[in-house]
Amino acid sequence: MPKLIGYIGTYTKGDSKGVYSFTLDTETKKLGDVKAVAELDNPTYVNLSEDNSTLYAVVKDGDQGGVAAFKINQQTGDLTGINRELLDGASPCHVSVDTTNNHVVTANYHLGTIVSHKINENNSISPALSVMQHEGTGPHERQEKPHAHYSGFTPDEKYVVAVDLGIDKIVTYKISDGKLEESHSLLVKAGSGPRHITFHPNGKYAYVMTELSNEVITLSYNSETGILTELQYIPAIPTDFIENSQGSAIHISSDGRFVYAGNRGHDSIAIYSVNEENGELSFVEYTSTEGNWPRDFALDPTEQFLIASNQESSNLVLFSRDTNTGKLTLLQSDVSVPDPVCVKFLNV
Repeated sequence: MPKLIGYIGTYTKGDSKGVYSFTLDTETKKLGDVKAVAELDNPTYVNLSEDNSTLYAVVKDGDQGGVAAFKINQQTGDLTGINRELLDGASPCHVSVDTTNNHVVTANYHLGTIVSHKINENNSISPALSVMQHEGTGPHERQEKPHAHYSGFTPDEKYVVAVDLGIDKIVTYKISDGKLEESHSLLVKAGSGPRHITFHPNGKYAYVMTELSNEVITLSYNSETGILTELQYIPAIPTDFIENSQGSAIHISSDGRFVYAGNRGHDSIAIYSVNEENGELSFVEYTSTEGNWPRDFALDPTEQFLIASNQESSNLVLFSRDTNTGKLTLLQSDVSVPDPVCVKFLNV
């Protein structure tokens, strides 16, 4: 399968129509075939079911926000609407689905909430089962209230992990039949503003990107208790870079050897190697994202490539990836997508 299909979630405040699809030709090493496949307001984050049947997108709908489900045509990448579930107030900023396609969880930056839904047999979304309201503040001017930025599943899927930039907390929730119950919370460095988390494939470690302090936090994870414990803080931008920069996405290679972290402002991806014995990171190098404000990026299913999305310059960038060193080499930077936020690929 030389051509892989991917999706882009966008902001629709400018020229964007909603969710876009694209292809990556692994033989010619080119991105192309960009097209709008679902028209909806601010589908800034999307996620895909493990079986490639369904795309879930956060969505704004008038004075409400929530999550929408779409059936995926795996040959063409086209989407067909299934349903949407909405609540009053601002739309979420993040959505995740478990590997069995039974549960969807969203994080709402503006409301400071984590919401869980069950997925029905026809892949439609059921009404919200749990709405967990975070409380508190932090010392930074942007931490005037909770700002939940991420919700996703632990590797064993016994827990949902929520990352809250506003209160410097990572909260673990037990999930049972779609309902959430708080299990544990970790308070990280004051003012760091944790944003996104990724788990090591071995299930023992996790890595958090901080938006405000531009750092990566290495954590240990106890799958029995759901408890996360800090092990290491490492800078994500050069110490002499004093202009505005905000951490964005963080992802790990499936072999667990390399962690990648995005920097908006420094406009780079920081590359780290992972110590197999203790999970700690060592800095490898920075790679320019060839654009402005890299909101997200993704490794393709072969992990021979990495695709970054620059929100402010509205371009996708393709890199080849050296699987031995983790380093990236620029291949293409001229692929236009309006206001791109997140990147996801169909599984192969």
